Amino acid sequence: MGKQALKKNTSTISQFADYKADGHLWITLTTGEYYPDILHDACALYEPVLIMFGQLLRSSETSERLLLTISDTPDSWMRVQMARVFRKYISPETPVEMLKKKSKTQEICAQFGKGFRKIHEAQKAFQSRPIPDEALCALLWEYKDRGKKGYDLTERFFEMFRSRFPDVEITGPERAGKDVLMREVFSDYPHPKRPIDFVIRQGRTVLAIGLARYDGDRGGAQEDDRTGGYMNAASEFFAYTKKKKLSAKIIFLNDGPGLLLGSMWDDYATIERTWQNKVMVLTLRMITERLTKEWLLESQQ
Repeated sequence: MGKQALKKNTSTISQFADYKADGHLWITLTTGEYYPDILHDACALYEPVLIMFGQLLRSSETSERLLLTISDTPDSWMRVQMARVFRKYISPETPVEMLKKKSKTQEICAQFGKGFRKIHEAQKAFQSRPIPDEALCALLWEYKDRGKKGYDLTERFFEMFRSRFPDVEITGPERAGKDVLMREVFSDYPHPKRPIDFVIRQGRTVLAIGLARYDGDRGGAQEDDRTGGYMNAASEFFAYTKKKKLSAKIIFLNDGPGLLLGSMWDDYATIERTWQNKVMVLTLRMITERLTKEWLLESQQ
């Protein structure tokens, strides 16, 4: 069904599946950056990181000692960047998220230390590269705006929602910030630490909870994890609302080119069909046509 046909069908709420044929018209693309244009700024930003890493590398007697020294760096941004360089030179098998957490340093050494590259080999490899190392700076630059697309998505959604529904409250982190935990929404929720991105209320009544993700150009396991996680979250939530005789709904706000990859669109459509009129999967461009106050307020009991 094309975009024009969808506009004519206003008697019922259209389904996410209806938009698949013209899916490319309904996603929002963020602008990217050209290579090698980024190199000047990337080198300027990360040269101090490489210089400090090199100093610590030269003064460390072991790779474990290097990681411990990096973890003691007081500036959190510098510490995270050097941890990423450490991963490239010393331990590519160590999960990035572990390296970002200062509290995980001893655990990393215990679990991955046997696979660390020897310090003298790392020193030799580092000395073989120029300062700044354009290749490594370009790799680090890829991390710089990771998450920004998701922040942009939620910020724009909050703006659009408040404009359309000024008498309905939406709360949650509009950009970076702590997720809302379900125990903050329902005190007796069975999975109290489940994180969500926003809550929609009218007065004291919860109308909907929501998750927002920007789907980039990665499919495969990420695709399966995302939709599988959504299915589990919905099953858990609606088991709770049924028990409590609540009519709250779920909005899955998703956007980006990843929706066009593999089975992603069909998988989201299946989630929406499984809980007909209780779940809505949206891109930003669908909000005006699909997200209505009538749908939010419609009782499911």
